Amino acid sequence: MPIVQQGAINTTALVVPDLYVQIVPPQSLLLNGVPTDVLGVVGTASWGPVGEPTVIGSMSDYAAAFGPVMARKYDMGTQVATAVQQGAANFRCVRVTDGSDTAASLSVLGAVTFTAIYTGSTGNDLTMTFSAGSAANSWRLTIALPGQSPEVFDNITGSGALFWQNIANAVNAGNGVLRGPSQLVVASAQSVQAAPVAGVYLFASGTPGSDGANGVNAAAIVGSDVLPRRGMYALRSQGCAIALLADTDDATQWSVQMEFGLSESIYMILTGPAGDTIENAVIVKGEAGIDSYAAKMMFGDWVYWFDQTNAMTRLVSPQGFVAGRLANLSPEQSSLNKPLYGVVGTQKSGQPGGATATSYASADLSALLSAGIDVIANPQPGGAYWGVRGGHNSSSSAAVNGDNYTRLTNYIAATLQAGMGGYVGQLVNSTLFQNIRATLLAFLNGLLQQGMLGSTNGSVPFAVVCDASNNPASRTGLGYVQADVQVQYQAINEKFIVNVQGGQTVQVSSQTVPATA
Repeated sequence: MPIVQQGAINTTALVVPDLYVQIVPPQSLLLNGVPTDVLGVVGTASWGPVGEPTVIGSMSDYAAAFGPVMARKYDMGTQVATAVQQGAANFRCVRVTDGSDTAASLSVLGAVTFTAIYTGSTGNDLTMTFSAGSAANSWRLTIALPGQSPEVFDNITGSGALFWQNIANAVNAGNGVLRGPSQLVVASAQSVQAAPVAGVYLFASGTPGSDGANGVNAAAIVGSDVLPRRGMYALRSQGCAIALLADTDDATQWSVQMEFGLSESIYMILTGPAGDTIENAVIVKGEAGIDSYAAKMMFGDWVYWFDQTNAMTRLVSPQGFVAGRLANLSPEQSSLNKPLYGVVGTQKSGQPGGATATSYASADLSALLSAGIDVIANPQPGGAYWGVRGGHNSSSSAAVNGDNYTRLTNYIAATLQAGMGGYVGQLVNSTLFQNIRATLLAFLNGLLQQGMLGSTNGSVPFAVVCDASNNPASRTGLGYVQADVQVQYQAINEKFIVNVQGGQTVQVSSQTVPATA
């Protein structure tokens, strides 16, 4: 009485009389949508792995992984901080250097050398403390870095060179079940017969680490698509819905970012240079050839923002504000008329504390939005607050130039890519057609129920065809199966017109509302 998985035996060619039990896997016709809040950020930092996407959920996570926010151009932490203020909480961060970055190191009594596990100036704040261990005739090593939990390696014994080798072994391989290898330093013992001396040893007195940030430019942040990938290309297959390359205001690198966004279904947030003019922005954007829904071009009216880490008001790129706000919105929504937080002024509006402030004229906004350039401005249609003024991507086509088109299209496509592959390899028959159609309809109906799809007249805003009508035998015989899906998106109310007729000669038809019983 064999028990087999369905499809493991040929049930039309059985010879032996017996009971055959087939395990039929449960059939799932449902698709779960992919996350739309994953924000990729690429830039410089003072700590952390280089070229490796790292999951970050908060500023404390960022500080532990990449060090503090640095008051300089191309800083990754600045963009993460401004995005966090908009509610973003799901990042994939990639550190970039110019290749000159070095790791801090410290030699203790000439017997052991400790080297920071990552390059960068944050490693200069490391401290090593030698003290008496919990057990008799033993020593304790405590490794500390501000903002992170200290690492304690206790009860290390030995004498002479053996003691220092035991120190290195504990740091590199762990010290017992509960104390794994150090996540801050690596150690290298020397053949020195020195006796340990209790005290605090500062990395600041050793060989300093450097960030390798001075030579970074937009091209370096874009990086290389050759393995191992660097810069922007390290975000491949990371599930990012939105991405930004910190402060990359070089127009020669915009089209590369747009192409990457198209290939990965990522909404790329671009920026013009600080202090740009409207006339120049329109010309440069047109010459850059980025007429595409895959990118959102922000005007070079940079934002004044109070940097709490460095206790100063800084002029920063608008990318983090916009990307963070979009990441905190459902994909069918637009950034138009949504409040931005943490903005204390912009170059166009005047420096904070100044006596005057200006706002964009309708002609200014018309010139920018007609060219596919968006801008952070105050006031908004809904009131006197900072927000994105257009809600547009960089496409010149009114049919596809909304934030909602890019994000919802990418969301639907990525969800289908992630969930429909299970049908590959199955037999082509009417059951397969029915299952494919049922899966697609269930997913789209879920979007309808959640208000992500809709229509103005209440009709069903989608249709799916997957049957013999669009899968003739001449195609299925070659292994092709096709599903045709149509989805109608909800438009964004951008131009709200209220017709008011007033005057003493106006005749108003009043309507009496019947009283309720």
